Amino acid sequence: MRPSTLRSALPASLVVLSLALAGCGGGDDGEKKSGGKSDTPTSASPTPAPPATWPLTGELTDGGADPARKHPAYIVKIDNSSASDPQIGVGKADLVVEELVEGGITRLAVFYYSKLPEKAGPVRSMRLTDIGIAKPLGASIVTSGAAPVTLNGLRKAGIKFLDMNNPNVVRINDGTHDSLHSVMANLKKIGAGARGDAKRPDDYLPFGDTPLPAGAPATTIDVQLSGGRTSHWKLEGQKYVLQNGYMPEGDVFKPDTVIAATVRTTLAPYTDPAGNPVPVSHFEGKGKAVIFHAGQAIDVTWEKADEGAELSFKDAAGNEIEIPAGRTWLELVPGKGAAATGSVSYR
Repeated sequence: MRPSTLRSALPASLVVLSLALAGCGGGDDGEKKSGGKSDTPTSASPTPAPPATWPLTGELTDGGADPARKHPAYIVKIDNSSASDPQIGVGKADLVVEELVEGGITRLAVFYYSKLPEKAGPVRSMRLTDIGIAKPLGASIVTSGAAPVTLNGLRKAGIKFLDMNNPNVVRINDGTHDSLHSVMANLKKIGAGARGDAKRPDDYLPFGDTPLPAGAPATTIDVQLSGGRTSHWKLEGQKYVLQNGYMPEGDVFKPDTVIAATVRTTLAPYTDPAGNPVPVSHFEGKGKAVIFHAGQAIDVTWEKADEGAELSFKDAAGNEIEIPAGRTWLELVPGKGAAATGSVSYR
């Protein structure tokens, strides 16, 4: 796994002292003459520790504070259809992944670590796709539940999750959402009750300060995930803003970087209650991707050895690509397979 940016504090500088040797010619104490000179003590310069950064954004922590939390990273499964309007707490996230589910709609895997909101939702169910999304981080998924096939798959993969058996994942009658889309999670209370070891997770993306290679101009982005869902992005200042999302004003996730990665997509061995096939996006292997940052589109290849491996990007020459620090929205675009094929366009 990619090593964490945070390192343990170095020991205090070592001061090497040379004993002043007395010239006692012929003495039997074993000392040698020093020629009347004593060595001057010297000290080694301390090596500064790398700056502390957040694992989901690569950004520096405030004042270099220790970024380790006593809770794991959480991924809240949030609905991404008109029924979820308004989504709550997405704007407070560190990172977001959009994935295709049944019926041509999408669902959000919303990552939290640096800050935990008191309310996030509407919380919905998990999919087998979530194995490849959550496993590299060792994150716990917050969900309303899952189909038996999905539960078995996630348990086999070692994915931890919190469902409505947790007292802080509950259905709330807020007068805005229908019953199916009214489950909310109090992450602040969930995090307070966690029994963690205060270990900082590894970076989710290969963050770094190496400038991205030059790309094509791109201030408007269209990411088609199905016949019924295309995410429309527009660059506003230095941030990307989703034009057809369901985040209310004041709680909008505005990423610095949008990544559209094409992934192999198959169908799960079951259908939803309405009889719709359920797609599975396999976030492992390799494929094409486009990194959008600062109004530029950079064509790259993404690689991930297996579902739990770290994610990397390379340019056409095989050079490693680093992602600028900041908030990121990752689109998992369906590739050729049993599900509908998506596409990425920009101008």
